[in-house]
Amino acid sequence: MATAQALSTAEYKLFPNPRNLHRVVFAHQVFVPYPYMLIEMESYYLQGRYSLFAAHRIVDNKAGQLATFEDAADEAKFKAKFVPD
Repeated sequence: MATAQALSTAEYKLFPNPRNLHRVVFAHQVFVPYPYMLIEMESYYLQGRYSLFAAHRIVDNKAGQLATFEDAADEAKFKAKFVPD
């Protein structure tokens, strides 16, 4: 069941991407308001661990995706290279 896989935090309700190697919500996070965009995390050539979630932001009921990163440098790289369709 999809709801059994959902994770809840104070800010988000999260659904892990099936391609995640790690289903961890790391400290460095980037919310992108594009729920249907295909984001291939491997193409960013990140150094540390990362995970991607379909996300529902609770504060404003906004749907999107949450990319989380173990390293702050990877967060900065993602922000610099991410271009929405």
